[in-house]
Amino acid sequence: MPVPTYNVMMNTAAPSSYAALTPDTVLNALESVGLHGDGRFLALNSYENRVYQIGMEQGPPVVAKFYRPLRWSDAAILEEHAFVHELAEREIPVVPPLALAGSTLHEFEGFRFAVFPRHGGRAPELGDSTTLEWMGRFIGRIHVIGAMRPFSERPTLDIASFGEEPRDYLLKHDFVPPDLIDSYRSTVNHALEGVRRCYQRAGEVAVLRLHGDCHGGNVLWTDAGPHFVDFDDSRMGPAVQDLWMLLSGERAEMVRQLSDLLAGYEDFCEFDPRELYLIEALRTLRLIHYSAWLALRWDDPAFPAAFPWFNTQRYWQDRILELREQIALMDEPPLWPV
Repeated sequence: MPVPTYNVMMNTAAPSSYAALTPDTVLNALESVGLHGDGRFLALNSYENRVYQIGMEQGPPVVAKFYRPLRWSDAAILEEHAFVHELAEREIPVVPPLALAGSTLHEFEGFRFAVFPRHGGRAPELGDSTTLEWMGRFIGRIHVIGAMRPFSERPTLDIASFGEEPRDYLLKHDFVPPDLIDSYRSTVNHALEGVRRCYQRAGEVAVLRLHGDCHGGNVLWTDAGPHFVDFDDSRMGPAVQDLWMLLSGERAEMVRQLSDLLAGYEDFCEFDPRELYLIEALRTLRLIHYSAWLALRWDDPAFPAAFPWFNTQRYWQDRILELREQIALMDEPPLWPV
């Protein structure tokens, strides 16, 4: 089954999609694959899916992820699982789903779910050079494996799916206030022109299987180093997509951070410097896509509660200003490691 287009893949189900996912349903789902909870039940911070830490009658707690209906096909989820297992087999610190009852993907009362071993950890110290170099090494190792073969069921990060289609959805469904529509339309179109220029400057860069959402929140740090979690957004794309979200601060600080990351990364994987032209372009696409992601899930009761500032006049004014800043940044020389 091919991966659906943006408007299908990103579309949320009815508001009541998760209403039937009660604690009893979660525990019964686990029992259906032979896991018996002891009553300890903790909802973890996740909005795209529903994720719970469950205490077990025997053994350590597990983490159960219940996938958002309609977002991915079964084949796409299993392809993600296979990629993570492929990384784990090569001793890369990731957290693959458990194979239970002959599969890593299960279904119970209409909910698809997977079960993972619980791994603790803390947020990485991204201001520390040693930490960044360490993470760069592991991202490089992930990319060596990611470049071996393409995904066949999961999409590619591109201008259409992360820029044009989100823009069209927001404008078509009246999320932007009427008095800001013209300004938003003009600004987002100008921003996408800047993205296209960045891609033109970069030229033909290779795409590979990525983590796809590699920010500090998806890395758990222990004394043994990082563990990469949540490959739910894994897709094809340029290598720099898994690096730029770890950069922050003023330009000089980001140059230093990038240098540290690449010092570790290039121990295992060659980096194409032309991809540096894509950093601000990818940031711009993520900003456009994020607004549409919120809009598409607004019928899910968890979203208005968690993001009360979305869809206000101030929100869209800030997004217009943000995109204007990105337009200027995309015309600057790219970051260059020292």
